[in-house]
Amino acid sequence: MNNIQTPTIITNIDVENCLREILESEGYKLNSKKGLGKLGPDIKAVREDEVLHIEIIGYAESGLERVGDFYEAFFSSISRLNEKDCRHCIIAMPVQSKKLMPVRAKIHKVAWKRIAEIFPELEIWLVDIEKNKYQRTSWISWLKKKQ
Repeated sequence: MNNIQTPTIITNIDVENCLREILESEGYKLNSKKGLGKLGPDIKAVREDEVLHIEIIGYAESGLERVGDFYEAFFSSISRLNEKDCRHCIIAMPVQSKKLMPVRAKIHKVAWKRIAEIFPELEIWLVDIEKNKYQRTSWISWLKKKQ
C-alpha cells in the first residue's frame, strides 16, 4: 500500500483570489485581474500612501515547476521597481512553500544575502488559502530561519 502523500497542487488563481479577498477586507484598492499576456503585477494594491506590487505563484506538482515559477516571479517582482511608486516588491506563494524557503536561501546563501541588500523592497508572503490569511516576511529573514 502506498502511504506517500502527494503535495496538494494550488493554482495561482487560488492564491490570487484569496489574497485579493484579504487585501480588500484590509481596505486596499486593487487593480482588476489581468488577462493572459497583459503586463504589470498580478495584484497592485493601494491604501493611503502604501503601494504593493504583488506577483503570485502557486504550488505546482513538480519541484522543477516550483523552482521555475519562483525565479520567474522573482524577476517580475523586481522589474516593478521601474514604477515610481514601488516600495514593496512581493512574491506571494502558498504557505506550503514555507518548508522549502530556508533550504532555497541556504543553497544560494551569498546571492540571497546580496539580493536582500540590493533589493530591500523585496518581500515574500505566505498565503494560507484554507485559513484565509497571509504572513509577510522579508527576503533576508529566510536566511535566518531554521530548517
